[in-house]
Amino acid sequence: MSVTDIEGRLASDAGVRAEAARRRTFAVISHPDAGKSTLTEALALHASAINQAGAVHGKAGRRGVTSDWMAMERDRGISITSAALRFEYDGAVLNLLDTPGHADFSEDTYRVLEAVDCAIMLLDSAKGLEPQTLKLFDVCRSRHVPVVTFVNKWDRPGREPLELLDEIEQRIGLRPTPVNWPVGVAGDFRGLIERASGEYTAYTRMPGGAERALEHCFSAADALDREGEAYSVAADELALLDEIGATVDMPSFLAGESSPVLFGAALPNFGVRRLLDAMRSLAPEPAPRLSVDKVARPVDAPFSGLVFKVQANMDPAHRDRVAFVRVCSGRFERGMVLTHAATGRPFATKYAQAMFGQDRETVDVAFPGDVIGLVNATALRPGDTLFADVPVAFPPIPSFAPEHFAVVRCKDAGKFKQFRRGIDQLDTEGVVQVLSSELRGDQAPVLAAVGPLQFDVVLHRLEHEFGARSELDRLDYSLARLTDAGGAAALAGLRGAEVLTRRLDGALLALFADKWRLNAITRDNPSVRLDPLLADAE
Repeated sequence: MSVTDIEGRLASDAGVRAEAARRRTFAVISHPDAGKSTLTEALALHASAINQAGAVHGKAGRRGVTSDWMAMERDRGISITSAALRFEYDGAVLNLLDTPGHADFSEDTYRVLEAVDCAIMLLDSAKGLEPQTLKLFDVCRSRHVPVVTFVNKWDRPGREPLELLDEIEQRIGLRPTPVNWPVGVAGDFRGLIERASGEYTAYTRMPGGAERALEHCFSAADALDREGEAYSVAADELALLDEIGATVDMPSFLAGESSPVLFGAALPNFGVRRLLDAMRSLAPEPAPRLSVDKVARPVDAPFSGLVFKVQANMDPAHRDRVAFVRVCSGRFERGMVLTHAATGRPFATKYAQAMFGQDRETVDVAFPGDVIGLVNATALRPGDTLFADVPVAFPPIPSFAPEHFAVVRCKDAGKFKQFRRGIDQLDTEGVVQVLSSELRGDQAPVLAAVGPLQFDVVLHRLEHEFGARSELDRLDYSLARLTDAGGAAALAGLRGAEVLTRRLDGALLALFADKWRLNAITRDNPSVRLDPLLADAE
């Protein structure tokens, strides 16, 4: 390699590091109805990525949020699938991933958390930490994803702020460190005090919350004159926080030991700009990622990317299939030929796009931290690795343990080809796990899901995307374990148990009616292999 080549390579590496330092890639996680999709849209609004926000009302015909693009999401007012939004703010490139809050779609959220460097944990001011929030935080902890907490809906009646902080510390062992503090109790929201500067910000809501709220800044003395007793109470609470040392500490935040806390209300856009500033300054930039060999891939190494999601038919007019790829290292250039680590085959990237909900635009260059969409990526599945030049494979994304099972059949025999194509597509996307058995045959695959709403998505998409109206017969199983050929033979014919093949990876899954039946069979067949899946193991 000549001196000129070396200098060019060094300049290129420095350019990649500089671009990576501008990226912030984070997800919003919460329990259903905490306001997650509304917050996602409010963040995009304050970054001037959109001109007008629409709140999720859960009724057909109302304006929906940008990230909820599926027909079922707009009809039901819930997030069913994750969505990526990319925009610039204050010199940074933000890759924001909105995730489903409902427990039935937690596997999709888990995949998203494999692709981010930070998460916003959204709490309802009245409800605090809810069951699904706890589960999602556990996933963040297992993945070492640092968490920023945003207490939402402070414009509605709720709990005391100190009580919420105590719950965070007691229930999940995360030390809360408030960045700002509310003046006025929940439901009587006056404004926010910035702890670092003491500046007080009051808000004026715009009609319908469709535009950014007006912000009015005051000194501490002027704020006291304006708000009176409410400000004095907030100041006393801040003094207490100072005494116990509850201040933002970056090392403990990045280590997953503390969480910066901010207050606000996403629907009227109160405190959202401050949250955006916090993500700009607090969220970590992309870091080296460990391979399956436990070797860290530097961000300035040749290109590598992790496929964390596959979604078909985002654009009904084109019927395409998009693989969402988190750029882990190097510079991506549209048209480059990559290697698919799972097969060793080349993969062309002629059609690469930056995602903004359902909308997209061609992207020519991307850097570590970016999320790109590769179109018509029929060979890719969630958990796959793509690389250039220097081989690498990142750890696969595990599957959750299914708890609901049903046989699916096409109602119209003449539509069986469309039915089969749809089932295969939904399987590779990870919408459900598809199981098969010699007993039931290819015409009646078994669907395995974390939650029953996944079945509704399957039936809806089979009918509306593939023209194959289908029906379900629920099975009386609630547990699954990994087994082998010997286990399959031992379990054959036993009541309350059945062994099926997981279609994508060929693994054998033993299904059981309940934990008592599992325990009885395990007791009578101690040598049979029955290993827990991901959710059970955790």
